[in-house]
Amino acid sequence: MQAPRLVITHPGGAHKDDFLACSVLLHIGNCRLERRVPTEDELSAPDVAVVDVGGEFSISKLNFDHHHFPREHEPTCALSLVLKALNIYELAKKHCDWLEPAEYFDSRGPNKTAAWLGVERSVVAKLNSPIDISLLRRFAQVGSLNPNEPLHAVMSWIGSDLVQYLRGVEESLLELDQRVERFEVIVGDRRFAGAILPRTREVPSEPSASLSRWVRHHHLDETIAFLAYPDRRGSGYGLSRYQDHAAVDFSRVREEPDVHFAHVSGFVCKTSATELGRLQEIMAQAIRD
Repeated sequence: MQAPRLVITHPGGAHKDDFLACSVLLHIGNCRLERRVPTEDELSAPDVAVVDVGGEFSISKLNFDHHHFPREHEPTCALSLVLKALNIYELAKKHCDWLEPAEYFDSRGPNKTAAWLGVERSVVAKLNSPIDISLLRRFAQVGSLNPNEPLHAVMSWIGSDLVQYLRGVEESLLELDQRVERFEVIVGDRRFAGAILPRTREVPSEPSASLSRWVRHHHLDETIAFLAYPDRRGSGYGLSRYQDHAAVDFSRVREEPDVHFAHVSGFVCKTSATELGRLQEIMAQAIRD
């Protein structure tokens, strides 16, 4: 896909899908953005990206509108189309849990999205944060954005993080395959599986998230109870219960001499211990009777 020299999206209210689609395009083109109705010439130009407006999806013309798709079309949003143009859409569907709900929300609305998720309509609104609200409100208010403006920089960061993550996630998982080790914690006649990312010279920037991603990738969600990963604030390890496993409560180990932090809710603790045997002892003590 050609890098755009200009990004155009519709004026008025802004949504997560057009904000993120524009963020990716601003990262790629480092160009000006304008919120207005595009001209016919701009819709035909191969270096002007038109997002969420224009009535066409064409990678060659950088047109990324989904509103002309029929009602029965699979849930799709402007971001979906930009990711398809970059050949990273399937990776996003696989590794970004938030993408499918975003597609559903933008193409089906909040009521049908809530029904699809199996939750009450009010839950959808409760998941909004001040970050979402402020960024979308500020984005909706601007008429144009230049590369030297703060909001442009923030959007470019978001686009860069998303693209770089997707282009590197498969390689990262392959590397984790070589490093992650599985183990068991045995308490009486009960056995609990765990996964540890041993400390090496190169520690992922988010070791807990990386290890969780590895577990999901290998479909071990129903198997793993414990995660152990290098503590970025010390030389020891962080220990956490995977997906809030009901049997694990790390607040039970807060008095252990080598545990320097245990969250009161019991989902995580930090220890100076580095040997797997000792980590397993701590985890065993965290098991509820």
